[in-house]
Amino acid sequence: MDFERRNADLRTLHRRNYALGVVVAVQAAGLLGLIAIVAGLIDKERTLVVPPQISQSFWVTNGAASSSYLEQMGGFVAWLVLDVTPASIDWKKDTLLSYVEPSQHGVLKARQEVEAERLKRLNASTYFSPQQLAPNAERQQVLVIGRLRTLINGQETANEQKTYRVAFEFNGGRTQLKAFEEVNDARP
Repeated sequence: MDFERRNADLRTLHRRNYALGVVVAVQAAGLLGLIAIVAGLIDKERTLVVPPQISQSFWVTNGAASSSYLEQMGGFVAWLVLDVTPASIDWKKDTLLSYVEPSQHGVLKARQEVEAERLKRLNASTYFSPQQLAPNAERQQVLVIGRLRTLINGQETANEQKTYRVAFEFNGGRTQLKAFEEVNDARP
């Protein structure tokens, strides 16, 4: 009788070990599946970054942004640089510099300080009316096309069609201004 009882206990233990082995195998398969999913998400992370004013939906990944984001940020940067008065140039310059890529910070800061001094000396204002924003998602830049009015002592001295290229770089989910320059004969 002890022999039969021992055999029954062994069979019970074998069944339990088999059931535990099945549970471990299912858990291992689930873990491998999760590892595959996580590995697939690496470098595909989308960081939600909010521009100063939201007018359309957009997305930003590890090193790039959607065309709608480029349009919104390009218009914002153009407003900071081109739509200035002697009273607003200083705070707009400081706001702009908070978006500038570190390698371009000194150059753009010097350029904006010279422009601020010139505007104050001449009592001049510039007003930019964007007419078209042409983003290029591959290059992470946008062409901003519009009319630039210049007033000196309240008298209009210029009203010209201008095109500016605004280039961005995205590091660690942060938007950085790489370049802002006037371009000639640029077609979107």
